[in-house]
Amino acid sequence: MAKNTVGVIGGGQLARMMVPPAIELGIDIRVLEEAEGMSAEIAATGVGDYRDLDTVLAFAETVDVITFDHEHVPPAILRELVSRGIEVHPGPDALLYAQDKLQMRAKLTELGLPVPDWAAVESAHELGAFLADHGGRAVVKTARGGYDGKGVRVVSEAAEADDWFLALAEDGRGGALLVEELVSFSRELAQLVARRPSGEMKTWPVVETVQRDGVCAEVIAPAPGSSGRAADLAAEIARTIADGLGVTGVLAVELFETTDGRILVNELAMRPHNSGHWSIEGAVTSQFEQHLRAVLDLPLGSTETRDDWSVMINILGGPAAGSLQDRYPAALAAHPRAKFHGYGKDPRPGRKVGHVTVGGDDLDDVAYQARAAAAFFTD
Repeated sequence: MAKNTVGVIGGGQLARMMVPPAIELGIDIRVLEEAEGMSAEIAATGVGDYRDLDTVLAFAETVDVITFDHEHVPPAILRELVSRGIEVHPGPDALLYAQDKLQMRAKLTELGLPVPDWAAVESAHELGAFLADHGGRAVVKTARGGYDGKGVRVVSEAAEADDWFLALAEDGRGGALLVEELVSFSRELAQLVARRPSGEMKTWPVVETVQRDGVCAEVIAPAPGSSGRAADLAAEIARTIADGLGVTGVLAVELFETTDGRILVNELAMRPHNSGHWSIEGAVTSQFEQHLRAVLDLPLGSTETRDDWSVMINILGGPAAGSLQDRYPAALAAHPRAKFHGYGKDPRPGRKVGHVTVGGDDLDDVAYQARAAAAFFTD
């Protein structure tokens, strides 16, 4: 019997954006949200703690396949689901490398993939030695839990990470921090790939991402000047990671393009990703539809672009007063080509509350229209 019910753990905007393609495909999508009133409440069939085994088991038993809005479900819970014959995509053996940056760096190095020079450091002394060998500055990251710039610091003295070392010691489990060379990069890129359990893979064009305060602010698809070697290399890196780690579903590979022409892997996300939101309007198959196809092991759709250029702008924070909907009349009238997506979130400084995408054949015009449309929603 064909699998037709997908359960998504996590009630954020990624789960919310899986709902329209699920409806189009006739797929029954169900969501376990962390609290009432989250972005994906429209499809929520349960509310509970994703760190509680009984809660997750009760939810998983109502669906054919489990997938995720985020990567924070404890590995022990996922392994218990698998042991009971419940399909989990991506599986715990793959998801580990999106949950733990040290494990990720070690695995990518083992696969021979290009990454910044790195080390696991357990003390200020070890961090100091790394700094001395790398020009006196480096990037320190917590191994777990960081996103949107959280859990990341640029340091020039080992003492700047003392509080993180103390937290590791107080946790009782020990562990280490990840330290990496401070990469001199000209821009950041992202490459998305989808892989289904039977092995079929499809990539979208590599995109350029613009970060502000550690948060993605803009995405340009495809990345300007990325045809040829850069595009081929980014796609090959993503396919190698998806295959080497056994990823099922959508995988986002965040990349640095360095000032000396190298492409280095920065981060991984094993789910639909902010850098792929442009694909809702800009590609034949969006990352959200493709993710559903992949986790159900259905044939993957075309990733061809619909426009020469697509620019996606995140709405960060939202209006100081009122809601996004209050701004729609003016924004829609001024920019009829723009596509607006609200996440059902209350405005808050720095919070991703929606995004705007514009497509067309002139990059300068497309970028202007997208930025101007998004500006209606911030003060």
